[in-house]
Amino acid sequence: MSRPLAVLLLLIATAIWGLAFVAQKAAMAHMGPLTFSGTRFLLGGVALLPFALIELRRRAPAAAQFTPRLWLQIGILCIAFLVGSVLQQYGLAQTSVTNSGFLTALYVLFAPLIAFLVLRTRPHPIIYLGAPLALIGIFYLNGGRLESFNAGDLLVVISAVFWGGHVFMLGLLSRATGLPVVLSAITFISVGLVCLVLAFGFETPDFADITAGWVQILYVGLMSTALAFTLQAIAQQYVPAANAAIVLSAESLFAALGGALLLGERLPPIGYAGAALILFAIILVEAVPALRQRRDAEAT
Repeated sequence: MSRPLAVLLLLIATAIWGLAFVAQKAAMAHMGPLTFSGTRFLLGGVALLPFALIELRRRAPAAAQFTPRLWLQIGILCIAFLVGSVLQQYGLAQTSVTNSGFLTALYVLFAPLIAFLVLRTRPHPIIYLGAPLALIGIFYLNGGRLESFNAGDLLVVISAVFWGGHVFMLGLLSRATGLPVVLSAITFISVGLVCLVLAFGFETPDFADITAGWVQILYVGLMSTALAFTLQAIAQQYVPAANAAIVLSAESLFAALGGALLLGERLPPIGYAGAALILFAIILVEAVPALRQRRDAEAT
């Protein structure tokens, strides 16, 4: 797959996630965060199972490939996804969509930091410019302000650390195994089961409540979970984690667009400057390395 096509897949995923913020917030009126997370992830995992089996047959990986070390890494991926998702959902129940969208995007900084700490690999120097630009753009997109910081905001900030770890681990494992759909199915089903077990311990899941939020569960389970996260897993085989994190920061841009289309919200004037900064950061981190690589190739 070409790098531009991989970036396009990431942008499609961010568009789906951006529109999902409203659904995630609305679902909290009917059920607890663990119940919602469990049902959405199980639905997404089951929907992916046929495609995961097709991928396994087509790639036919050797059993020896799935070493204890690989399973440990998959376990870390699942834990990062579980903690990031649950903390974000609990935080979203206590804070605004605006704050949640901005604070979640902090993984733009955490992903390259985690990659450096684990692999000692330095990102392309342009990342040091692109990441702050993307964060400033997200801040302006939300009106250039952050509403009063509360416990829900703190949960979202902590979740961003785990989302950064998820972006890093997903890229690492997708490239190592070549099985992005299988990885997604394993993650969703295992995390969905854990969430439902925890829901029966800490919440009171009720079928009537789940039925009342079926629209939100259907969209987030099939589109935001099964489709978007799988597109991310496929694309991250070809895009470094630091670059992918900046591209994924466009999620806030699509969240604002979803608010305009679905809720009649309008961007403040400064919001358009924020949108332009996000797009500029994405183009910057993708175009500069590509142009330099092309120039080096022509020189040789």
